[in-house]
Amino acid sequence: MPKFPVSFSIARRALLALTALAAVSMGLVQASQAAPSAELWARWSTHDANAQTTIDHRAWDRFLKRYVTERPGRANLVAYGKVSRADARALQGYIDGLAALPISTYNRPEQFAYWINLYNALTVNVVLDHYPVKGIRDIDISPGWFADGPWGKKLVTIEGEDVSLDDIEHRILRPIWQDPRIHYAVNCASIGCPDLVKQAVTADNAEAYLTAGARNYVNDPRGAQIRGGKLYVSSIYNWFEEDFAVDGGVVAHLKKYANPDLASYLAQIDEVSGDGYDWALNDAAPARTVRSNSGTGRTFSGGGS
Repeated sequence: MPKFPVSFSIARRALLALTALAAVSMGLVQASQAAPSAELWARWSTHDANAQTTIDHRAWDRFLKRYVTERPGRANLVAYGKVSRADARALQGYIDGLAALPISTYNRPEQFAYWINLYNALTVNVVLDHYPVKGIRDIDISPGWFADGPWGKKLVTIEGEDVSLDDIEHRILRPIWQDPRIHYAVNCASIGCPDLVKQAVTADNAEAYLTAGARNYVNDPRGAQIRGGKLYVSSIYNWFEEDFAVDGGVVAHLKKYANPDLASYLAQIDEVSGDGYDWALNDAAPARTVRSNSGTGRTFSGGGS
């Protein structure tokens, strides 16, 4: 049996260790990219069904009307680069005002609008704080070596609790309301995401807001498209497949909100053939000189959701 120099043996062991570490790292990265499950943060289950106090979202509504460009048939855009200092301060003031409210004492409809608007306002705010960027995943402020984007960062303190975007979506909205249309209301500042619209959510308009969001996205190629007789969908339907079980699954959910043309194709389809997502920032004036690690661009991967 040949004998190798000590230095060779040490180098070989080091290489094996690095290979093992790389494999573990890849697994952790893949795990970090998986969509979080809906796990209730019981702290936020409290509400007062008899409460009559309403929340004023007019400041957020004004911001949306001023800086969101709606584009029928294409993704809506936000003019991040044109937000004035005064309006940026007003946005921060709106967020601070929401954070100061004793939200546990409100009724469920007011709470729902509160959490949706807070999520979207925080997302826009964090983009403004780091602008210019090409994609929100380049804003790597979440804790953890392999964390991606801003979603895990505690961005606001409410009733003494530090709260992140992930907390709002996956520990409050999804488990409490259990409505798949929530995915059409929370916006991740990306082209592939359901649109941010020129209107704040309120307790009065929430139902219409959610249904319009579902119809708009399902019937947009970003949501679902037929190619070669096969169905390709947004990765949202893959990441959060469990949430659409309430409608009988992803395809049944799509059929529920599909316009006649899409519905006629879906009538012959019972499975998803692939999914994709565009992480490019929903920016009305994209910065051209910023390095990006987002891997932007509409791509589809094979396999059902």
